[in-house]
Amino acid sequence: MTLLSVPLLASCSAQDAQTTLNRAVSTSGLNVNTNVRYGPDARNVMDIYAPANVKGAPTVLFIHGGSWEGGDKEGHRFAGESLARAGYVTAVMNYRLAPKNRYPSYVQDAASALKVLRDRSVSLGGSPDNLFVMGHSAGGFNAVEVVVNERWLREAGVPVSSVRGVIGIAGPYSYDFRQFSSARAFPQGGTPDEIMPDRHVRPDAPPHLLLVAESDSVVYPQNAVNMEAALKRAGVPVTRTVLPRVNHLTIMAAVARPLTFLGGTRQAVIDFIETHRRR
Repeated sequence: MTLLSVPLLASCSAQDAQTTLNRAVSTSGLNVNTNVRYGPDARNVMDIYAPANVKGAPTVLFIHGGSWEGGDKEGHRFAGESLARAGYVTAVMNYRLAPKNRYPSYVQDAASALKVLRDRSVSLGGSPDNLFVMGHSAGGFNAVEVVVNERWLREAGVPVSSVRGVIGIAGPYSYDFRQFSSARAFPQGGTPDEIMPDRHVRPDAPPHLLLVAESDSVVYPQNAVNMEAALKRAGVPVTRTVLPRVNHLTIMAAVARPLTFLGGTRQAVIDFIETHRRR
């Protein structure tokens, strides 16, 4: 993909831009399993991308954004391809969408997907005790909440010790959803104190990487500031990094190998995984 493609992507809808980007990457040489089921709902499926001939590799669950009301795994093939090329077994999941399915259904989906991914990890070339959870925007909320809140992994039967790290990309971890249209994704009468991840931090949570877009006008950077403070109060290792020149969408697009010139997202993710992976 050339530099000339960037203005083209910017002028497209998010869905069209994802389609263009996905056409620019090839999964040739990777082992790809599509529509792996982790639950009974039609959207309880994930695509798994794995390097050939790996054993004991870090295993990543990626969760897409879309204000909890849209988005899908098909639009994020570039993320699965990119992380698999880095040497990681990577699942890109769908989850039940609001407003039909409100919190905590999509968080429970993340826990269920992680359980199935963990159970199948060895056969895929990964490791059941070398897990990372990663998400963008609403998916960043899901990724952080499913790990820091002691309830979800326990209910799904996933040992918290098996999760080596959490990566949140431009996630809304600490905001009053009642003031926004995204209230449709949360229970009527619910409050931020009952729902936001920064209120739920367990002291034994794994290290977190919170990536913030310098030019984000969709999710306020204060979300990551508050989340960082909550993790530090609980004694959980956390790194908050503000990436220059990127916005709410391009911080995720920069995960794609053809678009790493946009920003440092992909390298920051790889560095974090390499630092915290089990060896």
